Parts: sequence; C-alpha cells; structure tokens
Amino acid sequence: MPAYISVDVETAGPTPDQFALLSIGACTVRQPRQTFYVEIQPDRDAVDPQAMAVHGLDMEMLRKNGLPPAQALLNFEAWVHQVVPPSHRPIFVAFNAPFDWMFVHTYFIRYLGRNPFGHKALDIKAFYMGVSGQPWEKTSGSHLHRLFRQADGLTHNALQDALDQAILFENMLAMLERD
Repeated sequence: MPAYISVDVETAGPTPDQFALLSIGACTVRQPRQTFYVEIQPDRDAVDPQAMAVHGLDMEMLRKNGLPPAQALLNFEAWVHQVVPPSHRPIFVAFNAPFDWMFVHTYFIRYLGRNPFGHKALDIKAFYMGVSGQPWEKTSGSHLHRLFRQADGLTHNALQDALDQAILFENMLAMLERD
C-alpha cells in the first residue's frame, strides 16, 4: 500500500552535479500530518543568483548552521521510515517532481548509497492531467491553486511548499475517489 510523502527542495541552482541542495521539506499526505525540515551545508560552491533570490537562503549561514549533507540525508531517511508503516511503500510526491527528485535521489545515492523511496516518484502536475483529462497548460501552479481554492503562489520555504503540495494532492485524490 502506498504512503505518499510530499517533498519540496530549495537549491543553489538547476542541477545537482554543479549546485548544492540547500533545504528539504517534507510531510505526510493525509492526516495526521507529520513534517520534516532540514537546512543543509552546501557541498558545492557554485550559485545561480536567480535561484538564490527565489528562496533567500544564505550560503554562509548554511555553511555555519546547516547539517552536513550525509547527516541531513540520514535524518530524512529515518523520518521516512518513522512515518511510513512497515506494510506500506513510501511514494515521493512533488509539484514538478523531476526537479525535486533529481536533487533528492542524487544526494541519497551520493551520501548514503541508497534512497528510501527506491525509484517511486509521482509528479502532481502529470497526476492531475491523468485524473482530470485536462491538457498540460491547465496544470500550472497558479491554475491548480485557484481551482482548489488555495492561496496562490509558493513561499519557496521547502516545508511550507511541501505542505501546500500535500493539500493539492489530497484534493486530487479526492477527485479520483469520487469518480
């Protein structure tokens, strides 16, 4: 049985080979809501100024106060195992999952040699297309937030965005269950 985990990340740039994963936010989908958040010491020095402007995290502050990547990933893995019942499989859920998955999977493999999600990632935009029959153009964040009566826009805090994504996904699951 699946256990959906909503995940969001903030990064120093567009790819994990050149840019650091800076924060991970996650929460269980459906109640009771359980959350995870960690800020990570950068393991790469490159920064994309546009990416940094989006989330406002500070590389120097993270070097001093963030967790080392291996410890951050161990903590995330432990949290996933804690919130997912033994008979269930954790499913990584994200809005634009290819981006978030690319960083999370790379970091799990780079630092732990394993990923508690295996290869199970679900993109909310693609899921909505399948559930609703709507075209890709109707899967934008602003459209879905309006449709499901959520505040428009992302905060670019990884935990808050994971929580917002979880609510979107719960609404989509409810649509599927009604049909």
